[in-house]
Amino acid sequence: MQKKLIVVKAGTSSLTKEDGSICSEKIKNITDQLCALRDEGHNVVLVSSGSIAAGFGRLGFSKRPAGVADRQAAAAVGQGLLMEEYTKCFLEHKITCGQLLLTRGDFSDRRRYKNAFNTMSVLINRGAVPIINENDSVAIDELKLGDNDTLSAQVAAMLHSDLLVILTDIDGLYTANPSKDKNAKHIDVVEEITDELYSAAGKAGSAHGTGGMVTKLKGAALATSAGVPVFICSFKEENSVVKSVEGTARGTLFKAKEGGLKTRLQWMAFYAKISGNIYIDRGAAVALTQNGKSLLPKGIVAMEGDFQKGDVVRVYMQGSHECIGKGVINYSRGELSMLIKGKENQMEAINRDNWVAAV
Repeated sequence: MQKKLIVVKAGTSSLTKEDGSICSEKIKNITDQLCALRDEGHNVVLVSSGSIAAGFGRLGFSKRPAGVADRQAAAAVGQGLLMEEYTKCFLEHKITCGQLLLTRGDFSDRRRYKNAFNTMSVLINRGAVPIINENDSVAIDELKLGDNDTLSAQVAAMLHSDLLVILTDIDGLYTANPSKDKNAKHIDVVEEITDELYSAAGKAGSAHGTGGMVTKLKGAALATSAGVPVFICSFKEENSVVKSVEGTARGTLFKAKEGGLKTRLQWMAFYAKISGNIYIDRGAAVALTQNGKSLLPKGIVAMEGDFQKGDVVRVYMQGSHECIGKGVINYSRGELSMLIKGKENQMEAINRDNWVAAV
């Protein structure tokens, strides 16, 4: 049997009762399945929603609160309660779990990105199960990742996992909303995520969660571009997590793109802060995108932003508003201007190893 690293995302509907409060039986069910995968030799990582659901009742709210501060306070209470449930369930199988609470900054900052990766790697290598959630107690809009579908895709990509399983309340993707259209057909396999698929996904989400099928498609697009296949299925199917890994669950499989991005290039493609824009001529664009060459100063026709050496910049073809990729710039804007004007324009502005095409 081939040992695999499996990332499982459990959404709010997968963990809660009808009233929106946390459901211990559902948590135990998911935990038991993760432990079954461990018994088969696989490593597992859990991206879990549910902190607000676990906490709002303890603060006297009759239902999931709508106010930002109320939700953050509920998350502050609920995160500990949620981890208490997970810890109890995993210890029944003599397995240790560890918590990581992340924000957008943990992905956009290169040092913090590496630290998060290293922490998860140590937990996995030491036989523990990382349990990851967004830091809802402190995150504001500028810091939030947005939803745990995105977070699970980012974690799966970062760890180069073998499969991302997204649990939801529906058994995969359909050509239309099956609850409203009796002619809706189930989609078993997706080779490429298109605009038509986003239209079919609609905007429906559960009453207690933050995402719908559209956010799951966006997460699948990110993960598959990094070389990670994604399987969306229903938590209602018995042993759906285990069956997903075995390939027998009912759901939708999104095939991974070949040649997944390395961790450093993932960071550049998806998370890095952009410090400026560079516009290049057609010849330089062909050299970069088709011929595997580096970008030379002589191919640059315009620049924007006060970027410095080592910053990440977007690259556009002259006259186009479509980004063709991103790269680490080897010179400040002032230095690059001098190279373009002078005779030393054969120096590399962006080395091929520090370039990633638009995804």
